[in-house]
Amino acid sequence: MRLTRRQWLASGLAASALPSSLFAAEPGELIYANPMTSPSDVAKFKMEGDAKVDFPNQRMQLSALRDASEGQASNFVYWCPEVFPDHIEISWNFWPLKEPGLCILFFAAQGQGGEHVLSPTLKPRAGIYDQYTKSDVEALQISYFRRRWEEERAFHLANLRYAPGFELLAQGADPLPDVEDAKPPYRIRILKSGRQVVFTINDLPVLNWTGANERKWPTKGSVGFRQMAPLVAEYSDLEVRRLKP
Repeated sequence: MRLTRRQWLASGLAASALPSSLFAAEPGELIYANPMTSPSDVAKFKMEGDAKVDFPNQRMQLSALRDASEGQASNFVYWCPEVFPDHIEISWNFWPLKEPGLCILFFAAQGQGGEHVLSPTLKPRAGIYDQYTKSDVEALQISYFRRRWEEERAFHLANLRYAPGFELLAQGADPLPDVEDAKPPYRIRILKSGRQVVFTINDLPVLNWTGANERKWPTKGSVGFRQMAPLVAEYSDLEVRRLKP
């Protein structure tokens, strides 16, 4: 039986596993909600790369239009253009449908000079990874359902990284099963507050991170869904809530 957040906290496991000051923070005001069930819901989203956005099951289904043999040119990022503040919880439902591949959520993403992540003043991007990690974009990112390469399929991990650069900040065991054993939807949550990030799947803690005080970390920004071909996945019910102090 899966524990609720309150039950998990009450179990006494939270103190040793996560920074309770963040994980115990209750989500407050709903500042953004998108069911992602029809084209009109994502009319303002921006695709970088060549991909198909469809809704065969009344959920946003993303799939690459290029063959995976083309390497990074076959991957893509789909941006929600809203700019969200710091101290928030981001959550969505996830259905993995076809492997191999990999999912990433970019968050707190903007230009290094504070520009909107979709500003035309930033360097062009088309889904190629270096265009996000070796360019003028500042963001945090969590990769999950990592099934693209043999070593990822053999040992499932979720990674938190910082861009620009490819700096690994934290890792955690990813509980998501392979497609043939999956029983979705899986509710995925990211809690971001200052220099702290907590990542959970179905309220199970996956990773937590607290950055160094002396460094400047991303604060406000947009979110983007990235996939590596040939993965096919569905998403719904994107919500962003402020965290209560």
